[in-house]
Amino acid sequence: MIPFLSLKDITAKYADEIHSAVQRVVDSGWYLQGKKNEAFEQHYADYIGTKYCIGCGNGLDALIWIYRAYIELGIMQPGDEVIVPANTYIASILAITENGLKAVLVEPDPNTLELDENEIEEAITLRTKSILLVHLYGRCAYTEKIGEICRKYNLKLVEDNAQAHGCTYKGQKTGSLGEAAGHSFYPGKNLGALGDGGAVTTDNKEMADCIRALANYGSQKKYVFKYRGRNSRLDEIQTAVLDVRLCHLDEDNHLRQKVAAYYYENINNPLITLPSRMSDENNVYHIFPIFCERRDDLQKYLKEHGVQTLIHYPIPPHLQECYTDEWNELSLPIAERLAKQELSLPISQVMTEKEVCNIVELLNDFR
Repeated sequence: MIPFLSLKDITAKYADEIHSAVQRVVDSGWYLQGKKNEAFEQHYADYIGTKYCIGCGNGLDALIWIYRAYIELGIMQPGDEVIVPANTYIASILAITENGLKAVLVEPDPNTLELDENEIEEAITLRTKSILLVHLYGRCAYTEKIGEICRKYNLKLVEDNAQAHGCTYKGQKTGSLGEAAGHSFYPGKNLGALGDGGAVTTDNKEMADCIRALANYGSQKKYVFKYRGRNSRLDEIQTAVLDVRLCHLDEDNHLRQKVAAYYYENINNPLITLPSRMSDENNVYHIFPIFCERRDDLQKYLKEHGVQTLIHYPIPPHLQECYTDEWNELSLPIAERLAKQELSLPISQVMTEKEVCNIVELLNDFR
């Protein structure tokens, strides 16, 4: 069986460094909000290209804290609107609605799979305060036009960078293109921990200070609580692991890009469609999606031949039961079509050339 993603093999690649880093934390006797956390936050901020990085419990919390900070700082208020791609993972939507804000779904471009820059302005109202740009699948979603729209309408550009660690736009890392960005370190991400973890990056000190407090019970000083916060902190063991993996992130992304290049150059089947190919600087291939009208048949066929695949994501947010009251009978045909046809192929930094060749041969033989 060719696994979709072997976390065991990925971890084993740097096992000695990871074990040593974890052992140092265990031996230190300090497990939360210590020197390893400070070191990783600084290293990750430097890598992304921002002044501040604030570790938190997970990627969803990172996005929640960004919009909560906007509310606490008086920049937004409940009922304000945030434009978000209709085909994103539900966490992007949850972060908006958790704060009493209204998510306004805009269709993706079916070629890039990212927010369609030409559909945004039609969705803007007097209540629109932000665009949540999702770098879905590891593909850079930013465009010059989106930047211009944000400036024209004075909208806060927030990035969901959960799937795009190391991706760049004209030499600038995603996660530094807007005013703030949320990052996930879920184990399956390009930069993954050995458990849950997340972070916010920003150049805005006031926002950074507010978010750090919100994620620490609302406290900026011990036993003094400025905000009604929550406990959402990144622990020392996870930051030790992340620091090791950060050193190898660009190398690992390059190996993913080599797998993707083989897919693009060799998959040849009229029943299978690939998204438009981006330059390697714009895509770190967290996920390699293909599209097929007979998606379920294709997935079954690959499984029978020893290839594990996944679907990202079979039900778009507006059709989820938890949002029935929010978007009753809303029609978003592009997002819905992508959800029905998407199939994710195995892609990782530990795949062998033989595995990749085998997958391509199977795809080309599918009838």
